[in-house]
Amino acid sequence: MAAPTMDRSTAAAAASPVQTLTISKALNMGLRASMEANPKVIMMGEDIGKLGGVFRITDGLQKDFGEQRVLDTPLAESGIIGTAVGLAIRGYRPVCEIQFDGFIFPGFDQIVSQVAKLHYRTQGKNKLPMVIRVPFGGGIGAVEHHSESPESYFAHTAGLKVVSCSNPADAYWMIQQAIDCDDPVLFFEPKRRYYEKGEVDTTATPGKLFESRVLRSGTDATLVAYGPMVRTSLDAAAAAAEDGTSLEVIDLRTLSPLDLAPVYDSVRRTGRLIVVSEAPSEASISSEIAAKVQQECFYSLQAPVLRVTGFDTPYPPSKLEEEFLPDLDRVLHAVDRSLAW
Repeated sequence: MAAPTMDRSTAAAAASPVQTLTISKALNMGLRASMEANPKVIMMGEDIGKLGGVFRITDGLQKDFGEQRVLDTPLAESGIIGTAVGLAIRGYRPVCEIQFDGFIFPGFDQIVSQVAKLHYRTQGKNKLPMVIRVPFGGGIGAVEHHSESPESYFAHTAGLKVVSCSNPADAYWMIQQAIDCDDPVLFFEPKRRYYEKGEVDTTATPGKLFESRVLRSGTDATLVAYGPMVRTSLDAAAAAAEDGTSLEVIDLRTLSPLDLAPVYDSVRRTGRLIVVSEAPSEASISSEIAAKVQQECFYSLQAPVLRVTGFDTPYPPSKLEEEFLPDLDRVLHAVDRSLAW
């Protein structure tokens, strides 16, 4: 196969180690870097080739790497995942795109029954180095099945790794680290943040994949979030600072395994915790965090752990989604409740 070529914009971007990129472009560059580094990396999904994906995350990859490495698949998520399992067993590193979060459920059986269990079932003989990319969350005015937050299903499932990026730098590095991982990784991408920009240093030494990160230091209360709610939490912290309230913001980044050591350290200093997530609160990642912090930091807490989440209902029609999604006002209201306890 001939060496892949790059268009002018991509070539110009590659010339500078520090660039201002959207999350979507950072993911595209990260996928490209992985494909250039390892010929066993294969992309699979509906419309990811000639179209470049619904969100254009894979734009240009089929043109540069060919149809044998960037495959347009039938509309069959179970078939996509099942085929990827076979490829992974044979030594490839498939990257599957689920077009929208709500479309993952036709492939759910493959993920929880095969992907999650084959390494354990074969006593380590068969590794499953595959990544399942999932654009998730609401806020884009989409129709039914296009704005779900199904991450708790997979974080609950032993044998799967689950991560979520929230900014371009993490998008660029985390997707490459997920592809390099020998375990299957569910990679949740905040679709309504795809076009938000940030600096990416392509020569930096990235942090570990499965660790959370303090994004803003504070003393009065701790906000913990992931994916699309990280930006909301940072905005809430900035607004609170104008009123003299200092909020610490932690981006979880990894949902399974949870890295809660920085959260424990923070709560022991601030005495208060608010967990922010788009997903409904019942039996969720936010409830797991609340339980573990209560267990580990009981004597440090000055108020109950509070949660700001989506409601325990099916995702509403798009005209009502602003009422469903946690926003700055709901986060700040929870902060006020915690501080008043």
